Amino acid sequence: MALTIAGSDSGGGAGAQADLKTFLAIGVHGTCAVTSLTAQNPRRVSGILATPAPMVSAQIAAVLEFATPGAVKTGMLQSAGIIRAVVEALASCRAPLVVDPVMVSTSGTILLERKALEALETVLIPRARLVTPNLAEAEVFLGARIKSPEELQSAARALHLRWGCAVLAKGGHLRGAREAVDFLFDRGREHVFIAPFVKGKKTHGTGCAYSAAITAYLALGLDLPEAVRRAKEFVTRLILGSRRVGRHEVLGFDAGRSRQQTFNSGNVCPVALTP
Repeated sequence: MALTIAGSDSGGGAGAQADLKTFLAIGVHGTCAVTSLTAQNPRRVSGILATPAPMVSAQIAAVLEFATPGAVKTGMLQSAGIIRAVVEALASCRAPLVVDPVMVSTSGTILLERKALEALETVLIPRARLVTPNLAEAEVFLGARIKSPEELQSAARALHLRWGCAVLAKGGHLRGAREAVDFLFDRGREHVFIAPFVKGKKTHGTGCAYSAAITAYLALGLDLPEAVRRAKEFVTRLILGSRRVGRHEVLGFDAGRSRQQTFNSGNVCPVALTP
């Protein structure tokens, strides 16, 4: 069983909805605590209503009362109060925690209040097994632009040293890159995961699905590097299998369930390096 603590996406492409679909596709029972309601679709976010912190705590407590998750992930947390409520509610939970530091939506809407950034770093991340910043989020944490895979690699190392937990810096948004390259620093070792870009696809919710997939594989008992490798492969299958709904493309979760998809898992190339 896995637990996601994240916002609700009314468009069904990201947030808790994407997390639960990911858990199901991988074969893990999914539970959730909804931290906010959003009125959104792949094009824009038109409204956000935060869940009161006591209700966030109550949802987590209700889940923990009936089962112990094999892993937990957080997504959109929005406020410092919600972040503190999450940490307090998870105090007795020893499951590995994956923190997806959701700050900005794909459409550009700010999803994290200013005061929440400090709480994220000082209250939540010290509890994390893994933090998964994308390019823009890594730039916010470091206060510097990242323009190349080499700079992203340095950013991952810097954040790992700063926080002490494992860091997966995702390079899917690097301009001019020929491949989607991610850098994982974990317990004194560096791992590089490379997958080909899927051309002609513009999807929504890939970051949520990626961190949720890592969470699901951790819940199944895999070690972190293998969980990331399989999650990278899984998300690539989702993008390859994406389909059109209305005016937008959505991730192909049906394809994610099938290992018969015409995607060669060897295309996700993990390279282990020592620091």
